[in-house]
Amino acid sequence: MTDRPSDRMPGRSPFEPSFEQLPETLPIFPLSGVLLLPGGKLPLNVFEPRYLAMVFDALAGHRLIGMVQPTRPGGFAGDGLPTDDGSRPKVHRIGCAGRITSFSETEDGRLLLALSGVCRFEIGRELDPTQSGYRRVSSLFAPYRADLDHADELVELDRERLMAALAAFFRSRNLSTDWDAVKQAADRNLVTSLSMVLPFGPVEKQALLEAADTTARAKLLVAFLEMGAFGQPPETTPQRAN
Repeated sequence: MTDRPSDRMPGRSPFEPSFEQLPETLPIFPLSGVLLLPGGKLPLNVFEPRYLAMVFDALAGHRLIGMVQPTRPGGFAGDGLPTDDGSRPKVHRIGCAGRITSFSETEDGRLLLALSGVCRFEIGRELDPTQSGYRRVSSLFAPYRADLDHADELVELDRERLMAALAAFFRSRNLSTDWDAVKQAADRNLVTSLSMVLPFGPVEKQALLEAADTTARAKLLVAFLEMGAFGQPPETTPQRAN
């Protein structure tokens, strides 16, 4: 289906799909501890044959991949394979569709992707896997239609509290970052980026994904930062958060 120029929100890229263009079937990439949010950017390193096939099929079509987390702690992309009893490991019902905006090939047979978060979705049911082995689901985007209007979203953020919690969290984990870039980021972009890149666990990542909107996500983010700053020991090796 095509849409008229007037159907698009002002300021949106002409390559971004409208709600009517979102597919009813999505390939899914189960990956634990990895979060994609609408408006966010996610780099991916793809090397397993079934996921390489998934990327090529997506590039030939709508260019969308559904990022989801396995429900089993520590799950990863390989959990897409059937278990001994023929069942497939469970994934969370809520994920986020990402659009492939760029990719490059490596000499050792990997694909380096950049995904742009488009819209969250709920899994209706899981479909039979493709001949290549990757998983597919029926995708329900209607509950999250507002995600497509993220550019115009008004965000309520206690920025002073966020910055204090972020600084305490970084001190507790021996992390560093570009503070000038953090201070200059717009509220929504800051909440989205921090939610995606900070080293929270899979449970916290899923909660941030399922937050009602960016304002709710910002409050949850501050809470996780404050709990992380005072509830866990610091790392011993310096790291960068971005």
